[in-house]
Formats: sequence, C-alpha cells, structure tokens
Amino acid sequence: MNDNLTAGAVAPQAAPRPAAAARLRVRGDGAARAQYVEDLLGDPFAEDNPHGQRALLAADEQRRAPAATEELLDRFGLGAEFVPHALGGRLSGVEDLARVLRPVFRRDVALGFGAGVTALFAASVVWAAGDDRQRTDTARRLLHGGRITILHREFVHANAILRGEYSARPAPGGGFVVDGRKDVVINADRADAFTAYVRTADGEGPDSHSVFLLQADRLPSHAVHRLPRVRTHGMRGAHYAGLDLTQCPVPAGALVGRLGEGIHLSLRTFQVSRALVSGGALVAGMDSALRYAVRALGESRRGLVLGGRRGRVLAGVFADLLACDSLAVAGLRLLDAAPEYALIPSAAVKYAVSALLHEDLDELAAVLGARGYDRGPAYGGFQKLVRDLPVAGLGHAGTADIQAVLVPHLRTLAHAVRRGAPWHEAPAALFTPGARRPPQAVFDFRRLVAEPRDPQDGCDGLLAALLGAAARLDGKRARGPRWAALADLAGAFAAEVHHLAERCATLAHRPQHTAPSPAAYVLIDRYCLLVAAAACLAVCDNAAPSPEGANAAPSPEGALLAEPDWALLALTRFGRRLGLEVPDVPDGVAHDLAAALVDRYRRGRSFDLYAMRLA
Repeated sequence: MNDNLTAGAVAPQAAPRPAAAARLRVRGDGAARAQYVEDLLGDPFAEDNPHGQRALLAADEQRRAPAATEELLDRFGLGAEFVPHALGGRLSGVEDLARVLRPVFRRDVALGFGAGVTALFAASVVWAAGDDRQRTDTARRLLHGGRITILHREFVHANAILRGEYSARPAPGGGFVVDGRKDVVINADRADAFTAYVRTADGEGPDSHSVFLLQADRLPSHAVHRLPRVRTHGMRGAHYAGLDLTQCPVPAGALVGRLGEGIHLSLRTFQVSRALVSGGALVAGMDSALRYAVRALGESRRGLVLGGRRGRVLAGVFADLLACDSLAVAGLRLLDAAPEYALIPSAAVKYAVSALLHEDLDELAAVLGARGYDRGPAYGGFQKLVRDLPVAGLGHAGTADIQAVLVPHLRTLAHAVRRGAPWHEAPAALFTPGARRPPQAVFDFRRLVAEPRDPQDGCDGLLAALLGAAARLDGKRARGPRWAALADLAGAFAAEVHHLAERCATLAHRPQHTAPSPAAYVLIDRYCLLVAAAACLAVCDNAAPSPEGANAAPSPEGALLAEPDWALLALTRFGRRLGLEVPDVPDGVAHDLAAALVDRYRRGRSFDLYAMRLA
C-alpha cells in the first residue's frame, strides 16, 4: 500500500490546475442533470470515445487520473453539485446529487472519488458548522474548480487511509500550532484546501478532536510537506499521497465550529458520506458489474439462456441490486426530508449495502469466468471494479465505526418494545424514488444531529414499514401465487422483526459503557438485513404501475417495481442469509426477472430503480 510512486522533494503547494474551457450550460433538476452527465460522458464502449473504457482503463493501468475526463467534469461544473444552493451551487437534495454522480461511478469508481465526491466529504463539515467566511470561501473554491480533501482522525485498528493523525496546541500569540502526518490521503498532493480532524486534547473522550479548515496558500511553505504518491491496489488512478505538517501555524479563524467538537461533527456529517457511498458508488458500480455479466452470458457459446444456473445468478443479483437501491434511496430521501432522523438509517444503509453487494460481486465473477480477468476494454472494467469497490467503503469510516452507532440503537429498540411503544411506519415518501420534493424542502447540513431520534418516540420506523407492508400484502393474495408467496415471506420477516426486538433485550441488561458482546454484532447483521427487506417491500408496495396513472399503458420499469417478482426473489435470498425457513420461489420467477434484466440491457437502461437511459 505504501510503495512510493515518486521520490524526492514535493512542492508544498498543489500543482495548479490547467484553466478549464468555458463552462457548459447546465439546467434542470437532478434527473435532468444526471442524464446530461450520462450523455456528456458518452458510450463507454465506443472505440473513439476519449471518456470511454479504453481511455479510463489505460489511465488506471498507468496509475494516473484520466485528465481529459476530469477536465470535462470540471467544465460541467461538478464542484457546483457539492455547494448548497444558498451559496451559489446546485446542491438542494442528496438524492439528486447521488443521481448526478451515478453516471460517473458507473464508468470509474476512482474517478467518482478523485474528481468528485471527496470534495463534499471535506466540505460537509464547513456546511454543517462553518462560519459565514468559511462557507463563502469554500463555496467559491469549489465553484471555481478548486480541490478540497479531508484529513481523518485515526481509528483503532484502522486501514492505511485512516491511520495517522494530527495534533494541535495553542500558539503563544493566538491561533494554533499543528503537527502530524498521514501517508494515505486522497488528493493530498493536489488539493488546495483541507478539512482536518486534529487532536486538541488527550484521551479518547468525545471532546478530544477539533476540525480546522486549512487553506494551502495561507500556510507557510516550510511547515507543509506534501509526500509522494503511494501505490494502492484499488483506485489506482486516484491520487493517494501523504501530508506532513511540522510546527505549522494555523490562525484561530481556521477552527470550524467549537474547540473539541470534531467527533460530534464527524457523527453528523458521516451520515451524508455513508448515504452517498452506498447510493452513489456502490449501487452504480454494481450496476456496471452486472452489465458485464449479462454481456458475458450473451457472448457465451449457449447465449442468453435464462433458465440455467447462470440465469438464476443474474436474476438473484438483479433482485439484490434493486433491494439495495431501495434501501439506499430511502436513506437519501430521509436526509432530504428529515435529516434530524437520519443517523441510524444512514449507518444501516452503508452496512447492509456494502455486505450484500460484496457477496454479489463474487457471484458475478463465477458467471464471467475467464472474462473476469480480461484487461481489455470489453471486460477490463469488471476486474477494476473488483479492486475499486472495496476501497470505496473505507475512505470515510469503517465497519466498526458503523457498529458503534448501531449497537446503542438496538438497546433503544429493546427498551421501546418493552414499554409497549407504538410502531409508526416511516413515511411512504421515502420509498418513492425520484418523486419531487416540495420546493421549500432543501437539504441543510446544519439540521444534521449526532444523537439518534425517533420522530414518534416509538419503535424503529423502517422496521415498522416492514410490518405495515406485510399486513397490506395479505390483501393481495388473490392476485396470484406469486403475490401469495410474497405475502407468506413478508409474514415470516414480520415475525423475525419481533424476534429481533426480543433478542435485543439481552443488550439492554449490559452496562452502557462495556464493550459490545459478540451477540451484538450478530444482531446488527440481522437488523440491517431486516431494514433492507423493509425498504424492498415498501418500494414494491408504493410503486405505481405507470407514472402517468392507472389509465395509461404501464412503463416496463414501473410495471417491474409494482410486481412481486423482484421483491419475492430478494426476500428469499435475504431469508436464507438470516437462516429462516423459506420455500423455493414459484416456478418462472427467476426466469422472468432475468428476462426483465436482459430487456433493460437491450434497451440501454440502467439496472437500478431509476432505469435511466444510458448513452
């Protein structure tokens, strides 16, 4: 991980970016801007496309960023997507932002981080707690194509990205003096600003760290040392390098929020990071991985035979992808609608989506066979995804950090059940992807909180959505055997929700500040699978056969989500992961879902909930 790509002294200031050509005129909501980016990047498999797989894979092979595509995204004004609308940018909703990023992540996960979403991870703490000057300076920087990155605090048992940290002490004349080093930071060698989580007190208490906004052009060159790039197995084209600060004077005005507020701010802003990693990078990356598998099956000797083992794998992964996207979109829409309540759902989203899609990647590798090792433009992107997707989940917080958020929630769930608290369903609006928000519903980072809240002071709203959907499915049994099978499965999952709540009572008896028992981690796994099942059932429950109404001919996408096949197959797979006794799916379900997948492939549609037109 740490082999230097270059050696020798590195300039203390980031290399200047080449002046971008005139900005492109961009208008419309998130869906329109996402389609604009998709068409701008063009057909990824066209031989002459400078932003296609041939160029992206060549850049990855040479461990360099794809400069032409980065410049194109700069002309689009990708930085404006990370700046709140009130500060002159385009960011009014997190769901819209995830949709805009998906065309980038479908082509190159490293590009999506290196030229894209890392800037938001760094800026989000400024949007949440910065003063007017800090917010204005950061907005101006991003709107004019500048780069900003994040310097995380060190986590116990951390990977290289999270290892190492900085410390600060008060300076005699005011301000602070910062020392420390991190060896693996994305864009450390070319960022012109950093948001740094810096230790300002001894110990591991909640007030041990603070956040500073460090602007490279305002720091003395003798105190800032940009270290050489390092080799990484995944995201080889991203610029990972180090940053060494030696007795670096930092003005008092660089402090973001209050002294000792760093961990509190990380708990608030990581909610957005987790949702965007899941709903942007992971879902979009798996969309591409599944597309490679469909292509490989079509080019095999037997062709697209959907009734065999490989057809069943494609159908199963497609069902998982739709279910994971259901959970991811619910998390994104919750951030937009009620960010005060997003702490627990955002952690569950990241945990479940990462685990499920990692398993699916292994299944797809078996379908691809030898093509999975091909490094050419037709299939080389799959091997790149195998390397890149694991890194995508490590850049902002690890699994242990998410578990630390979820374990206390399971205690709370046990207490709520014990006192007979009501089960209030999460709003149906969370499970209607792409539905328009009211004009006044603009996402505001300052509304994020670090303490879990329940809007009704009752039991878990996502789990309650599973119970509600299961009850309503009982009334659909007469529609046919597939609906009846889904109703049976939903009933089994509803019983498992109550069983989980009872098992969580064992956590409630343990002292609050003791280390979680091994059983707690098992319960987290089960909880996250149950909320994924809840989102899946709720999206199916709320899907309309046609966006134009019942009298119009249903679109293939609307018809798919409103029918039981995908939810039935997804819940069957979830049930087996949970160890539930689940019957085999009715005859024809896997075949029909695989056929729907192939239909999307042939019509050039994405495999996620939005089914957008591809270039």
